Amino acid sequence: MNRFSATLSTKQFKILSRIIQEQFGIQMPPEKKVMLESRLRKRLKALDMHDFKTYFDYLFSDEGQSVELIHMIDVVTTNKTDFFREAEHFEFLTQSALPDLILHHGTGVRRQLTVWSAGCSTGEEPYTLCMVLSEFAKHYPGIDFDFFILATDLSTQVLDRASRAIYRMDQVEEIPLALKKQYLLRSKNRQEALVRIVPALRNRVRFRRLNFMDEDFQMREPMDIIFFRNVMIYFDKPTQQRLIRKFHDLLVPGGFLFLGHSESISGYSSPFVQVAPSVYRRS
Repeated sequence: MNRFSATLSTKQFKILSRIIQEQFGIQMPPEKKVMLESRLRKRLKALDMHDFKTYFDYLFSDEGQSVELIHMIDVVTTNKTDFFREAEHFEFLTQSALPDLILHHGTGVRRQLTVWSAGCSTGEEPYTLCMVLSEFAKHYPGIDFDFFILATDLSTQVLDRASRAIYRMDQVEEIPLALKKQYLLRSKNRQEALVRIVPALRNRVRFRRLNFMDEDFQMREPMDIIFFRNVMIYFDKPTQQRLIRKFHDLLVPGGFLFLGHSESISGYSSPFVQVAPSVYRRS
């Protein structure tokens, strides 16, 4: 059978969708069967396999469970992101959230500001945060503003791309020109039309793989701000509720949680207080 026409049976799809939800929390309803089949054909090609039965035999072997499961989730996950996506959040961050945290907690001044980009994809969000926070610091030259960003994702593939911090010119179109001049380096080969984030920003970010289904996120220090935007929609309601509680516990009192504009925690049992559209504060 040609691997490019290999067909995922309904039974096989149900098995995979159950595994994906149980192990990674991502919902895979029946209408996503065609999408899953199409994306997994990339793995068949990479492994030189011609049908899904052979792939299943490998996936459920000891080697497959330790090696292939990560590759499978890499091709399954959706990684849509942009620089300065939902820009109103960054305005609220600099005009309201940061001044409040500095005034009442000395955040970023008496101690380092910690921000978690949860579901960072290929790095556009954490690097945008770096630019925004760096510009914020310039407006307050009298204070030694310090920050650190933890950026996590389930996909090792996108984390590798994010850590390289190399982007095409069309990917950085939303970055204001003044910030491009300060924070982007042009490739020496101008025909490549590539840019890279400057080292000063790259050094502010630590990338790490994290599965939101893990019981322990291995975070020993509390977060001041969590960006969990356009990720919650992929989980079922019990998982969403559990994550909301975990985020609450991980935030410092008065810390902020940013969700995507299409997301909300209204209707959930939550100790958060909404302070702006899709922005919540730990009370």
